[in-house]
Parts: sequence; structure tokens; C-alpha cells
Amino acid sequence: MKQPISIETQQHALMIAKSTQKEGQTKEQTKLIASGIEKGIAEYKKQQKAKARQSDKARKQQAKHKQHAQHDEPELELELEFDDSNQITPVVWGLICLLALSWLCFAWYIWG
Repeated sequence: MKQPISIETQQHALMIAKSTQKEGQTKEQTKLIASGIEKGIAEYKKQQKAKARQSDKARKQQAKHKQHAQHDEPELELELEFDDSNQITPVVWGLICLLALSWLCFAWYIWG
């Protein structure tokens, strides 16, 4: 079903046709030119609507893919593996010493 051309478009097309009218041009010729302009405007609007629909579909598709990608990504789980041995390595001893030293310095700063 063909959509009727709006009155605003018809008036705009007639205005354009009259502004480009040549001397000796009849009213019928001007109306034919206005009709062609109307069809051009209608075709342009149709193309713009189609482009807008396509871009909207693409935008929705990207959002959908992004949402699926977020749900499909496995969550990183932090698993700590402990040895059965209860040995404290030199690195751990160093960290414990630094922690103790920082607390001692903090206490000295507050009360000293």
C-alpha cells in the first residue's frame, strides 16, 4: 500500500518548483515538476527511514551480543592451593616482618 504524500511535502515541492520556474513555463508544467519533486522527497524519506531501521537493528544486535558475551564469560574464581606442609617460606617471613614493623611504627607515631 502506497502512503499518501503529506500536504507539507506537497507545499514544499510546489514552492521549490515555483522558485525554479522559467519564463513561459505553464502551470501544468510547474505542477508536473512539483510532482516529480514530491516523489523525490518521498523516496528520500523512505530511504532515510530504511537507514534508520537498519542502524537501529545493528545497534540492538550489538547490544544483544555484548550482553550475551558478558553472560557467557566464565567468572574468574580465585583458588588458593595450599601445600600439606606447614612450612613458612622466607617470602612469607619477610611479609610478616614488614607487617609487624609497620604496626610498630604506627604505634610509635601515635604514642611517641
